[in-house]
Amino acid sequence: MDNLEDINRRRFNGALIAGAATLLVPRASAQAWPLKPIRVIVPYTPGGFTDITARLVTQKLQERLGQSVVIDNKPGANSIIGVDLLAKSPPDGHTLAVVIAAYSANTTLYPKLPYDPKKDLAAVSLIGLSPLVAAVNNDTPFKNAGDLIDYARKNPGKVSYGSSGNGSAVHLTTELLKSMTQTSMVHIPYKGAAPALTDLMGGHIQLFMDAAVGLISPGKAGKVRLIGVTSETRLAALPDVPTFIEQGIKGFTGSTWAGILAPAGTPPAVIKRIADEVAVIVKLPDVKQRFDEMGTIPVGSTPAEFESFIGSETAKWGKVIRDAKITAE
Repeated sequence: MDNLEDINRRRFNGALIAGAATLLVPRASAQAWPLKPIRVIVPYTPGGFTDITARLVTQKLQERLGQSVVIDNKPGANSIIGVDLLAKSPPDGHTLAVVIAAYSANTTLYPKLPYDPKKDLAAVSLIGLSPLVAAVNNDTPFKNAGDLIDYARKNPGKVSYGSSGNGSAVHLTTELLKSMTQTSMVHIPYKGAAPALTDLMGGHIQLFMDAAVGLISPGKAGKVRLIGVTSETRLAALPDVPTFIEQGIKGFTGSTWAGILAPAGTPPAVIKRIADEVAVIVKLPDVKQRFDEMGTIPVGSTPAEFESFIGSETAKWGKVIRDAKITAE
């Protein structure tokens, strides 16, 4: 029969082995990842800013990882359908999502989300920022931002502006402009940017802001008039379009953005690996050139930086939503 000293020795050695194994699990998981194709949920239809950005980055991620990365478009409910699907996915690093500014606005806009942004989801990386560009119908007398603001002040409710939906970055940024300039304009929500742009060109609305990638081509083709950019400096893709700040509206900035989320519980080492890869990808010459053409500023943040950014965006747009009494309907 073993004596007490032998039993305790075996227990101690067993505990050391178990502890070492526990410490090795996250590292082993990170080294082994990815074990199968990676699914990237895009909670919007193909062809828009989110989808284009996601495909640009995931193509490079696939090349660098040597594993398939598949885009899965799941549009609906201002991105809630796709994000909820992510929140309920296995936290193994094989399901991710690319979200935009509406994700941070939804926390205030929808009091009863089917997921908890803080408990069910993990920030991975902020891919890039895309300042919005303001476009007006060619038949309007607005040659610049000053013309628009002066007219809207003198003619309350006579300017209609479109957005890609309630709570979208376009909607909230235009509401912020109204608040800062003390103007009254009528909001017309659309189911996406494409129908809003169509109605802008047709004269049914007078103003529409969108991510630069959606307005650069029609602007250069003369189908709409571009009157301002919601960034601190001009965009390389639109060097002749001044910022709103240049035109006297101090402090007025707004942008949509694209970032990667993972289900909460995804191994931190895997999250860090993805973030590190994105940081490299956004600096690749061909990717940076494409971002410049899209009017997007590459970032490639750490998970902690992206989490902090989401917090500041949630607070900023939450205030706009409350002040303007915006609802989801």
